[in-house]
Amino acid sequence: MSLTVLQARRIALAAQGFTRPRPGVDGEVSARHLAAVVDRLGFFQIDSVNVLQRAHYLPLYSRLGAYDVEMLHRASGRAPRRLFEYWAHEAALVDVRLWPAFRFRMDSKLRMWGSMARIIEDKPELVARVLDDVRANGPLTAREIEHDVPRDKDPRGDESWGWNWSEVKMALEYLFYSGEVTAARRNSAFERVYDLPERVIPPVHFQAPALDPPEAHRVLVSHAARALGVGTAQCFRDYFRTAPEPTRTAIEDLVETGELRPATIAGWRRPAYLHRDAVRPRKVAARALLSPFDPLVFERTRTERLFGFRYRIEIYVPAEKRLHGYYVLPFLLGDRLVARVDLKADRRAGVLVVHGAWTEDHAPPETATELAAELRLMARWLGLKTVAPPTTGDLAGELTAMLVSPLD
Repeated sequence: MSLTVLQARRIALAAQGFTRPRPGVDGEVSARHLAAVVDRLGFFQIDSVNVLQRAHYLPLYSRLGAYDVEMLHRASGRAPRRLFEYWAHEAALVDVRLWPAFRFRMDSKLRMWGSMARIIEDKPELVARVLDDVRANGPLTAREIEHDVPRDKDPRGDESWGWNWSEVKMALEYLFYSGEVTAARRNSAFERVYDLPERVIPPVHFQAPALDPPEAHRVLVSHAARALGVGTAQCFRDYFRTAPEPTRTAIEDLVETGELRPATIAGWRRPAYLHRDAVRPRKVAARALLSPFDPLVFERTRTERLFGFRYRIEIYVPAEKRLHGYYVLPFLLGDRLVARVDLKADRRAGVLVVHGAWTEDHAPPETATELAAELRLMARWLGLKTVAPPTTGDLAGELTAMLVSPLD
């Protein structure tokens, strides 16, 4: 099958849920709506930056409009849980039905990095003590465990300790990655509260047999392909950060069963694959601000090829070297990414601050009007009273005129 970039882009937008109405724009979002997005995406990436709103809340907002974030807290922090926390693309709230598929990563400890790998080698007794504390007293935060676990006296005989809080955290990260503990929830300080998985994961999923690595990869690649609609092996591999060779094998298996269909996309050098459930809409009438960690855009090469939109997050770039700002969100309008805005929620002042706003060359005339409406919707969702218009960017003048009045 041959596809134009426009066709591929619309397929991707439909697969990601951007052809559906956003009930939170002028109505209410229900648990049914949330469940549909979880089923579609499979996870919400977590990031600690909270200059606007934490990353895992934003994909639901982008697809549903204003919603009560307590719905997400209930889905991830209370029984019967719909989401559990684990390393998927990165740290993420993951569809709990994927627990058996991630057991291979827990059991094999693939991708386990430095401090986690070292702590079990250097101080296995500390890891065992931490696990015992969670088993006996969980749910607990790392700080609570730090006070509970007996401290080893330093062999030099002074008052320093043989281990410290960071080592307790390393032990917990090892246990978390290996699936021996999990997060019961996050507390108000955004710290993980750890417990045993058998007390967190619903029994129907916890007791399900772990999938062997080939089947786990087929499940994860299948999910990635359905969530993306169309893409290359790299697109599918990046979604759950699966390894290249088992990803390729899974793709071959899915092609053989007919779930994936080989395709070519104009201008793309690598072969692509179309999921059998993908739809090809003739039109997309979307409007949404997207998190930097939204699955529509987090694979930057794919984003550039599908949308002609070069996007880099500049959080770690020195301020004087940033092109657009600290926390910049792409603006989706119709079937294109037409603008980008640097946003901050000043909760104390009750203001959504728009530091800057810039259009793309292909932005339609109505971009400023639609972006102003979306900024007002976001401000209301965040419980803010006003929107402070941008001072930089080519949209500054138009947005200033449109955002002078307070929110209703």
